[in-house]
This record gives sequence, C-alpha cells and structure tokens, in this order.
Amino acid sequence: MIYKDFQDLKLSALGLGAMRLPVVDGDDARIDEAAAEKMVDYAIKRGINYFDTAWGYHSGRSELVMGKLLSRYPRDRFFLADKFPGYDLSNMDRVEEIFEEQLKKCRVDHFDFYLFHNVCEMNIDAYLDERHGIFDYLVRQKEAGRIRHLGFSAHGSYGVIERFLKAYGDRMEFCQIQLNYLDWTFQDAKAKIALLDEYGIPVWVMEPLRGGRLASLSPEDAAKLKTLRPGEGVPAWAFRFLQSLPSVTVVLSGMSSFAQLEENLDTFEAEKPLDARETETLLAVADGMVRKIALPCTACRYCTSHCPQGLDIPSLLALYNEHCFTEGGFLAPMALSALPEDKRPPACLGCRSCEAVCPQQIRISEAMADFTAKLNA
Repeated sequence: MIYKDFQDLKLSALGLGAMRLPVVDGDDARIDEAAAEKMVDYAIKRGINYFDTAWGYHSGRSELVMGKLLSRYPRDRFFLADKFPGYDLSNMDRVEEIFEEQLKKCRVDHFDFYLFHNVCEMNIDAYLDERHGIFDYLVRQKEAGRIRHLGFSAHGSYGVIERFLKAYGDRMEFCQIQLNYLDWTFQDAKAKIALLDEYGIPVWVMEPLRGGRLASLSPEDAAKLKTLRPGEGVPAWAFRFLQSLPSVTVVLSGMSSFAQLEENLDTFEAEKPLDARETETLLAVADGMVRKIALPCTACRYCTSHCPQGLDIPSLLALYNEHCFTEGGFLAPMALSALPEDKRPPACLGCRSCEAVCPQQIRISEAMADFTAKLNA
C-alpha cells in the first residue's frame, strides 16, 4: 500500500468508501454484512487505514455497519471519516443532535476526519448562515478532540467552492471533490484543484471512476491505452491519472465487491504516474466520450443577451450535458433547485432568439425542452 503524509499522519492512498457496500437482493438499505466484513478485514490486512461513511449512505445503515465492523479493531488501527448531512436543508438546525448520534452509530468517541457534506448551490447560503451555528459547533468539537481534522466535500461549481473558502478556508484542513480524468475539464476539476492549491488545502478524491463509468471503455479507447501500457487494466488508468496529481492525498473508492477491492488494492501497491504522452492520450479519450453526448457550448454568452427570460443559458446547458452524460443523477437537479423557478429550463419560451446568435448553432430551445422532460421523467 502507498501511504501519503498528512500533517503527522500516514494515510493509505486508497480509502474505502462505504457508500456502495455489497447489498442483499439489490436493496440499498440491506447491506450484506458478511460480505462487507470480509472486505473490511481484507482491506485492513492489505494496508487500508482510511474509511469513509456518511449519515445518508445506505439509508442510514452505513454508519451502523461500519461502526460494528471497525469496532473489532483497536481504535488506532484505522482513521474514520464522517460528515454533517447538509445536503438536506432540514438538518441545518440539528448539528449537535446528528453529531452525537453519529458517534454512537459508529461506536467511537471521536472522528479522525469530519466534513461539511456536499457544499453546493443548494446549501451554500445555509452553510454560511451563522444562525445555524454549524461551523462554530464543529470547531468546538475539534477543539475538544472529538474531531481531529475538519474539512468539506463539494459537488458545487467553482464559484460555490470559492465562496465557502472565503468564509471558512483558514479552518479547512482538506477538501473532498469529484475528480477523475473525465471531469478534469467536463466539471472544471482542474480549476477547482488550482483554487484549493491557492489555499494550501490537500485534496481527497471521490468518484475516481465516475460511478463505474471509467471502469470500462469502448474497445477502441481501451486499445489506445493498451498500446501505451500493455499490462495496465482500464480501471487502473483512472487511478494512475490521480497519482499524477501532487495535490491528491487520499483516493476514495466505493467498492461493492471483493473483486473490485482486490483489483484496486493491487493497483495501489505502487505509484505509476502518467507521463505527458499518456496523459494527453487519456484526456483525448475523455474528450471523445463527452463529445459523443454533450452539446458544444463554449460559454461565449452571446445567447444570454438575446433571451427575453434572462436565462443563464450556458450554465443550463452545462447542467444539461452533465445530466445527459450521467443519464440522470442528482447533480443537475440539486443545482437547479437553487435557482428561482423562472430561471430554470421550463421557463424557456422556445422563441429561438438565442439560436440566431449561437456560433455553435446549438438548438438551445430543443435542449431546454428535452432537459425539462428528463427532469420530469
């Protein structure tokens, strides 16, 4: 196992994320505890010491199961991360209640790492609202030793992350973001990394395989990579890309089978960062994957000055591209929920004024109609 230095700790470069544990009969709320136990034991045996759970994972069962399985080991054998569930705005005034319950569920007296969960467009205002007392409470828990290291995770835009950092950046010790070679440009992860570097905040990675999307590629794309590294499997390329980024400390993988765990552990036995040619090839593969589905908006913003509804069309098209590429998911609906109703896709009149000035000749009105249909499906 590769280990990374973080302050006075040595963390396994691969962390076990407990969001996609094996389940019974496809029911996300019914974790297969025997299979999960086997995975946790093997992970520890092979050197993983970082485990990540959260309030909402597996309908609230993840914390309970991970607490049970890890409690069989001495407390200094593992680092446990948990999160405040701010993805649900009804939780904003319940920080103390939830934190105390999380400690009980996880059978610990402290969390090694604790995060503001999913900082995004929907909750940034609430997270920054001092009346909820979330930041002050968590800082007090850190001072009391019940949180060793405080950080945040983010699915939001660059601007949202920047707002959070301007408010709390001097107290944040790490940040967990969605990062992989597909999202390097598609979700502007490159710029987000640069922003975190400015604040001196190390990066934890979630979705290194884009929910499994990067675990298998088309035969043509896989052949391009095979030519460069004949012995490297397709999933390993995603991890090698991350090993090439100096900012990355821990890579979390939500492994749902023993075979996935074993394969990833083998990959993390050694660091094999990509060279310039390999990186260029991999990013070209990602660009080709996106171009097959995404609309080619360049955010020139000619369209916005011609929209009678005042829609932020480039931003909406970016969300549309994300929603189409992932075939659904929560990111686009979450971001749209932060917008007034008259600024969402259904507000498009279909007047085509924007299309008359679009250099890319995008059929924007059709995209907005399709977006609306997909959101209502």
